[in-house]
Amino acid sequence: MSDGRLLDEDASFTFAEDDVESPSEVLQSWPVLVVDDEVDVHEATQLALRDLLIEGRMVRLFHAYSAEEAYQVLGDQTDIAVVLLDVVMETEDAGLQLVRRIRNELENRSVRIVLRTGQPGYAPEIDTIRTYDINDYKTKSELTRIRLFTTLAAAIRSYWQIHQLEMNRKGLELIISASTGLAKLRAFRLYAEGVVTQLSAMLGIEPEGLICAVTASDGSPPRVIAAAGRYRDLIDRLLEDLPDSAMRRALCDCLDSRQHVMAHGMCFFFGVSETAGIAAYIDVEKEPDAVSKNLLEVFCANATVGFENVLLQQRLYDYAYTDPLLRVPNRKGFIEIVDGRVNGKDTVLALVDVDDFAEMNTVLDHDFGDRVLEAVSRRLTSVFTPAAVLARVGSDTFSVLGSADLVTSSRIEAIFAAPFDLNGEMLRVSATASLIKVGQQQNANADMLKNASIALKQAKVLKRGRATLFSEDLSAAARERIRMLTDLRVAFSAERLFLAYQPQVDLISGKVLGAEALLRWQTDDGRSIPPDKFIPLAEQSGLTVPIGEWVLRTACRHLKRLTDLGHVTFRMAINVSHTQFREPGFVPALGRAVHDCQVDPGQLELELTESVAIGHIDSTTAKIQEIRRMGISVAMDDFGTGYSSLSVLKQLNVDRLKVDRSFVKEIGEDGDATGIAELVIALGHQLHLVTIAEGVEQEEQRRQLLKMGCQEGQGYLFGRPMPAKEFEAWLAAQR
Repeated sequence: MSDGRLLDEDASFTFAEDDVESPSEVLQSWPVLVVDDEVDVHEATQLALRDLLIEGRMVRLFHAYSAEEAYQVLGDQTDIAVVLLDVVMETEDAGLQLVRRIRNELENRSVRIVLRTGQPGYAPEIDTIRTYDINDYKTKSELTRIRLFTTLAAAIRSYWQIHQLEMNRKGLELIISASTGLAKLRAFRLYAEGVVTQLSAMLGIEPEGLICAVTASDGSPPRVIAAAGRYRDLIDRLLEDLPDSAMRRALCDCLDSRQHVMAHGMCFFFGVSETAGIAAYIDVEKEPDAVSKNLLEVFCANATVGFENVLLQQRLYDYAYTDPLLRVPNRKGFIEIVDGRVNGKDTVLALVDVDDFAEMNTVLDHDFGDRVLEAVSRRLTSVFTPAAVLARVGSDTFSVLGSADLVTSSRIEAIFAAPFDLNGEMLRVSATASLIKVGQQQNANADMLKNASIALKQAKVLKRGRATLFSEDLSAAARERIRMLTDLRVAFSAERLFLAYQPQVDLISGKVLGAEALLRWQTDDGRSIPPDKFIPLAEQSGLTVPIGEWVLRTACRHLKRLTDLGHVTFRMAINVSHTQFREPGFVPALGRAVHDCQVDPGQLELELTESVAIGHIDSTTAKIQEIRRMGISVAMDDFGTGYSSLSVLKQLNVDRLKVDRSFVKEIGEDGDATGIAELVIALGHQLHLVTIAEGVEQEEQRRQLLKMGCQEGQGYLFGRPMPAKEFEAWLAAQR
């Protein structure tokens, strides 16, 4: 048969003349894989398909001589259109098993497979077609040149239809993904890429050579926002910088005329209100027919609505994630951007807090404060971005996340070393910054900001106006304090706090004179939290006053019970913190507690620390006198451990002086090692005060204290702090 007869039999096939340039150099080709273990079959197929054009494209052959080799080729070349596959190769069903692997393992559903066999009786044709996803099943003797052409053309057309459907699906997925991506910064670009892919599918070409350009409504020059194929590297380039002059001219004409342009390729115009126009360019020479043009115009009209929606969503995203004044990410935006980016030990998070910003807003005005923030933001941006992430995470607080080499204390302090220019007015601004190293296991989320905030609070107390690097251990300790404070609030609300009572005795006779009420906290799991851990927390958190009033009333109720049990001369000592004592309503609250619990004021003693007098000597003295007039005695606790002086002690006019346990601890067989305990006791005698030593644990300490003239004692030697029921039993045994 001659080549001319083949042309007569199928007009869709054409052959290039020998002296014409190979179309493979100027046209896209159809990749076809020939799989056969016989070299002759490869040579015959190559000869039969030489210079063949199908639908305007050359056929380009790939060769494999075993099923395994074919599997590797298909894994590497994902755009193979047709596989001409021998059934029997290294095994009798090697070809059929390869079909299974192509569909199941490679998940390639689009490639068309034509089975060729030299043993027609091996596998029945109907069963094979029913069982395997193949396009055709031929014996090698059937595949003459004309039938090979016909079979291959049908398979390629089938492949192209499936490929176009897949392109349509991907384009629609991109459009839908962008349309619903309310919280995605890249939604606009995703949508534009989807439009690119969808238009390519409608025009029957690969998604290549298409560019989407946008010009902003503020007059800024057009810029490429999406591109496909060989033009992808041009994304974010200005339209005027595009290297192809014909493409550049076509896009400019489209944007200027605000309509589709069909010269020098095809340009589609999208009249999006948020912009001055969007243009999409496709590098195709053949102009579509009238029906296709109509479909394209309908698609462009719908795509324009989609662009409007995506831009609306972008505005909503900006409102939610961008600071409106400074145009940098806000707290939510910061977490969104950096989530997942922290993956090494060389990352540092800094919080930068402008000092005295509230006073600026109060004394001057909010407009002035805004100008300060804008100036600070500009300088931070110039130093740290784009290498680091900058955000405004509080009214006057910025966050910076970047490498340890970039985000340093010295660099932050240098930013605030020079005055800021506020529209010609020079102003010096100081800032306190905390820097924390973000560990390898640390997630970039709200917890990370929480850790940094804790460090910032510590920095403002310890090193105000400086940038300080804090360790994760320090942040962890602060988090533990916050957790304990939360637990303390819950424990107080749930009445999990209780009082323990430690006896106070006469050092000579050993007679029990009274007890000190001591606050205790036991958790649900039975753990006891030491007072030196939770009492400072209560003082810092504002719980001191309500807890103090609870202690006062609980101790008074127990005193009333002990009195009813016959302990009519029993003295109850109650600690009062300086915060509670300074409350304006403390004395009336004390009077109400005494009245409500029906106790004798003479059986009550309040223990005050010397800190109550610091800076408030006159008011403290007056309040103590008011308490003593009620019949309640007052003891000075922890005397000598702080700032007390003899003159202060004389002015306060208290009843009893407690010798601190730290001084008692120094007493041994050889007497008072430091002499401080003896000095305090002598001072008590001089002021006619009763002295009581706390922390007495050894008999020798009791004897030495007696020699010094101390009258009373408290400590493990006499009794440990005991809960109410246990203390009552102990007290009954003492009688």
